[in-house]
Amino acid sequence: MEGYRIFIVDDDPWYGEILAYHLSLNPDYQVTRFASGKECLAALSRHPHLITIDYSMPDINGIELYKQIKVSYPEIPVIVISGQHDVATAVDLLKLGISEYIVKDENTKDVLWNAVIRIRENQKLKQEVASLREQLGQRYDFGNVIQGSSPAIRKIFSLMEKAARTTINVSITGETGTGKELVAKAIHYNSERRKKAFVAVNMAAIPHELIESELFGHEKGSFTGAAARRVGKFEEAEKGTLFLDEIAELDLSLQSKLLRVLQERELTRVGGNEKVKLDVRVIVATHKNLAEEVAAGRFREDLYYRIMGLPIELPPLRDRDGDILLLAKHFCEEFARDNQLPAPSISPAARAKLLRYHFPGNVRELRAMIELATVMCEEGEIGENDITIAPSRQVDFLVADEKTLRQYTVQIIRQYLQKYDNNVLKVAEKLDIGKSTIYKMIQEKELVL
Repeated sequence: MEGYRIFIVDDDPWYGEILAYHLSLNPDYQVTRFASGKECLAALSRHPHLITIDYSMPDINGIELYKQIKVSYPEIPVIVISGQHDVATAVDLLKLGISEYIVKDENTKDVLWNAVIRIRENQKLKQEVASLREQLGQRYDFGNVIQGSSPAIRKIFSLMEKAARTTINVSITGETGTGKELVAKAIHYNSERRKKAFVAVNMAAIPHELIESELFGHEKGSFTGAAARRVGKFEEAEKGTLFLDEIAELDLSLQSKLLRVLQERELTRVGGNEKVKLDVRVIVATHKNLAEEVAAGRFREDLYYRIMGLPIELPPLRDRDGDILLLAKHFCEEFARDNQLPAPSISPAARAKLLRYHFPGNVRELRAMIELATVMCEEGEIGENDITIAPSRQVDFLVADEKTLRQYTVQIIRQYLQKYDNNVLKVAEKLDIGKSTIYKMIQEKELVL
């Protein structure tokens, strides 16, 4: 296995050999000596993990050598070893970005040994952080956040990409269970702010009397129980993204304070006087129609226009043609993988039952339904009886939308045609209607076979 590559640059062969021998006592270190800065520069293509350089060398001094290394390989940490205890030089080098400044004395070998350990551990931590960020970015890739290929979802992908490229505020609307917080996270982790915090606050879950402190923070002694200063969610999200879920639940009196913070880009903690500057992107979400809330006097019109930004309306699952079975397969495979189970197939009867259902709970309900079915199924296949629908849910579609009787009739016939493979005679028999009624709907393009 490849070891940790260390370059030692010192024009004194005796001293360089001592340092190289000492570090080589660790069998994981691959140490190479160079007698000049030019030799070191010529070998940088070998990608050392760490370089130690003597400050005083005849061809290139320590500062110049360090600068030339950083031009091509800025990520390589450099330790400077000097024969002089010059504080000013050490400060200058540390300002430039060297990792360590070590003075030559009887303890140099041990000091260098410990410095290499610290630097290597720091490099490992940075690699782990970079790997986690990459994994997080992959997890919140738009195609991973929202599974689907319907036109409605492709439109959402386009809007999310536009939102991620800018710092515009975003307002996400949609029924419960459509994935509003996932969309907000995906926008954040694909934006320039992804290295900073994503802070989520559910406005409906916080008691009214605590919301102001939760958002804006408070000073010590500002109210009973405030034993210490506390920063709020806005400050936690500095340089990052603040997601305000269920924004329509915010009390009118606090709406005015939120508006002022958004306009002035600064806040004052509860009980304090200090102005705290802010650089926070705000994404809001609600299952309510904010325009209707404004018209009813329950939401401030000026705040509405301030937070509207780029509106993204997530479609309900029933309007995502073709995505139900795709999502069902995805949730089935994901649950099986997470629980180390073989992924079952979904029988034609089970697929038909899913397609007939209205899904008032949207994607969240479908996930729960499929996970249960994956546990309950036998012989590697999810059957129709494994798809559990509460009796009260069976008729939810009759009142979920305000449709005409004709529209409901078309919807019911369409579902039966899907169930019986477009067998018009069978559907007419099951629904106790004339087959001519169905053929007429097909002719008038209300139904498509």
